[in-house]
Amino acid sequence: MGGGFTTAPGGTAVMIRAELLATALVEDGTTETELRLYRRLLKQGPEYTIRIAGGTDLMSSRRHGSEDALGELACRGLSGKPGARVLIGGLGIGFTLASTLRHLGPDASVTVAELVSDVVDWNRTWLGECAGNPLDDPRASAVVGDVAELIERGDWDAIVLDVDNGPEALTTQSNAGLYSMAGLAKAAKALRERGVLLVWSSSSDGAFERRLRNAGFSVEVHRVRAHQRKGARHVIWVASPGGPVSSATRRRRKG
Repeated sequence: MGGGFTTAPGGTAVMIRAELLATALVEDGTTETELRLYRRLLKQGPEYTIRIAGGTDLMSSRRHGSEDALGELACRGLSGKPGARVLIGGLGIGFTLASTLRHLGPDASVTVAELVSDVVDWNRTWLGECAGNPLDDPRASAVVGDVAELIERGDWDAIVLDVDNGPEALTTQSNAGLYSMAGLAKAAKALRERGVLLVWSSSSDGAFERRLRNAGFSVEVHRVRAHQRKGARHVIWVASPGGPVSSATRRRRKG
C-alpha cells in the first residue's frame, strides 16, 4: 500500500509509507478474504485505513462524513424516545456507532454486529480513539456474529446496514441475503412501529432502490460527501415499511 506525502526541508516531497499493523481473515464458505489494517503517521495525527488485500480501501479514519450522517439519519425522532433500540451491522472504525450514540438518549441501547472478531479487537486498541472510544459507552454492545441473526430477533427502532461497500459490492458473499427480497422482508418484520431500515453504499444502485420499493418500503435517498464537503458522494437509503407495493410483488405474495 502506498502513502501520502510530506515536505522535507528544502521543499522536497517525501512519501509517508503506511505501516501494516494487523491482518484478519474473513471466511466465506470455501473462500477467504484478508482484511488489512494500516497506519500512517501524519502531522495532524495518525490515519488508519482498513482495506481488502489486493483491493481498495474499505474505510479510513480521515473520511467518515457519510458514516456520521448515517448515524444521525438513523436516530431522527429517537433522541427523546424512551428505551430506543438500534442495531448496526458492521463496526468498521466506529464512526457510525459514535454518531448514533451522540443522537440518542441516556436509556437507549445500540447493538453492533461485527462478523470479524479482530475488527472488534482493533477498535478496543488502535482504532478506539479515532471515533472517541464508542465501545466504552455503556449504551453500546458489540456482538461478534452475523447481523442477519440479530435482525431476526426483532424489536428494533432502527436497523443500520454498514457491512459492505453496497448491495452489489459485498465484503462477503454471504451478505447478499441481506439485500434480497426475503432479507428486506425480514428487516421490515423486525422493526418496531415507525422503525426504519438504513443501508449505506459507496455508490448508487437503482436496482436495489427499486427492490426496496417493491418490498413495500417508502424510500429516501441521501447523497453525502465522504469527507466534509469533499470526496466521493456516498449513498444512504432510509427505508420505512408501509410504502406502496408493486403489483408484481402482490402477485408473488398471493402465489
